[in-house]
Amino acid sequence: MEWTGARYADTPTVEVRRRIGAPARRVWELVTDVSLMPRLSDELQAAAWVGEPGGPEVGARFVGRNRHEAFGEWETTSYVVECVPLKTFAWAVADPELPSATWRFTLDEQPDGSTELTQWARLGPGRSGLSHAIDRMPEKEQKIVHVRLGEFERNMGATLDALKALAEGEL
Repeated sequence: MEWTGARYADTPTVEVRRRIGAPARRVWELVTDVSLMPRLSDELQAAAWVGEPGGPEVGARFVGRNRHEAFGEWETTSYVVECVPLKTFAWAVADPELPSATWRFTLDEQPDGSTELTQWARLGPGRSGLSHAIDRMPEKEQKIVHVRLGEFERNMGATLDALKALAEGEL
């Protein structure tokens, strides 16, 4: 993907997809298990549902702890904003009305029983750690956004590869 010239206010997005040799039900179990995700990510260190019963439904919340070499460590609360079983699981980070980022998994079960899994993310429009970096170096905003989206794309690819291996029984 190409993000040259993207600014944070543009709410740029990135999307990665993989074909997984498993039915949507198995893939759904994995993508909605927020406690599994830290095993698949270099940046996400821990995640857990808040309150009871916990789980993938609109309005549910989970807390994530993250670590990044340039940004340090931080914790956020995410809010499930879309949940269609076996189809879509999406959450907004920090504020569902003005999120610092929005993330989504979309599942599309294929006629052969495999699942096309897409992970999508959008920066902003709410402020984030990236906003603080841009505040310090506004002349480098486009480069900062470009680098971060590239990190998202690489990390999302690694996450989808790990989910594929788990769903197909290779891990």
